[in-house]
Amino acid sequence: MSVTVEPTSAEPIRTDSAPANTGGEHSEQALRPHAEDAFAAELAALAAQDDRPRPARWKLSPWAVATYLLGGTLPDGTVITPKYVGPRRIVEVAVTTLATDRALLLLGVPGTAKTWVSEHLAAAVSGDSTLLVQGTAGTPEEAIRYGWNYARLLAHGPSRDALVPSPVMRAMAEGMTARVEELTRIPADVQDTLITILSEKTLPIPELGQEVQAVRGFNLIATANDRDRGVNDLSSALRRRFNTVVLPLPETPEAEVDIVSRRVDQIGRSLDLPSVPDGVDEIRRVVTVFRELRDGVTTDGRTKLKSPSGTLSTAEAISVVTNGLALAAHFGDGVLRAGDVAAGILGAVVRDPAADRVIWQEYLETVVRERDGWKDFYRACREVSA
Repeated sequence: MSVTVEPTSAEPIRTDSAPANTGGEHSEQALRPHAEDAFAAELAALAAQDDRPRPARWKLSPWAVATYLLGGTLPDGTVITPKYVGPRRIVEVAVTTLATDRALLLLGVPGTAKTWVSEHLAAAVSGDSTLLVQGTAGTPEEAIRYGWNYARLLAHGPSRDALVPSPVMRAMAEGMTARVEELTRIPADVQDTLITILSEKTLPIPELGQEVQAVRGFNLIATANDRDRGVNDLSSALRRRFNTVVLPLPETPEAEVDIVSRRVDQIGRSLDLPSVPDGVDEIRRVVTVFRELRDGVTTDGRTKLKSPSGTLSTAEAISVVTNGLALAAHFGDGVLRAGDVAAGILGAVVRDPAADRVIWQEYLETVVRERDGWKDFYRACREVSA
């Protein structure tokens, strides 16, 4: 017997009554609106001009979903801002996977926008990115399957009214896209709960002698950090249920500077921080430092470097620059300078106080000190490193 899952009082409550860019009071006050709210105007413009075939229950066609992520200009002149800067083929493969019966696994080192991409994919495909399971070492099986309202369970025994659907169960019943973040951090026995869901497209409820069958439109996006190998590796049975797409680090410094600038500008507007163009030179220096230490060689290829223990990802560069903008706004003249980013870079690079500090000091003395136009940056970094 199958069962229809309806919203219950235990499901997440959306407090934003209207999209952020349509004047909704709560959305305007949200520190970080959901993707479908923050970019509601772009999604609506795409839907209005999207005349291509759409899979069942998709809000947009695969072409429009890819355009939403990669950016472009519509025939009526509407500009769609890029949400992901990277190879187009990667996005096309990810979108195509969601249009099939295979789940999507976004794999990559920390800071390669896996969560960001999964959120925007869900927003464009289903119009709702909130059907989310956050993976941790303590994630229980109920987070993926279902739980119980224990007051009703004790009062009336197992019943439909006592069942609390998980985000995955809701997505199955409503034909939407569910998200599982940090899949490899979830205990292996809990991970394997997904095998039946992804292979049979059903979720048994043995307590009621029922099951939830996935309707057309359902799919699942999972993210995993490939630095976490050995934490809770996926079983071969579960891995076969996914089509894996690897999100790479930005190929060029220019691409990484563009990504950091765009994202910092978005965050800065929500925090009333200075505009990014005033600090683009410092952004370029932060990106250069991160890339050189990450790659183990200077940009010109002349000097080999030791790499610190941290990942020095694009996401960390965004964090360093955002914090620097806040310092410039609240304790400076509003212009991002070397002194504003120096402490953030030190915190990102020196994770191991012993080994990483030696690597950082060597980099400062052999590379930064000798680089033309970087004297202010060298002095600022030396000051915070003392």
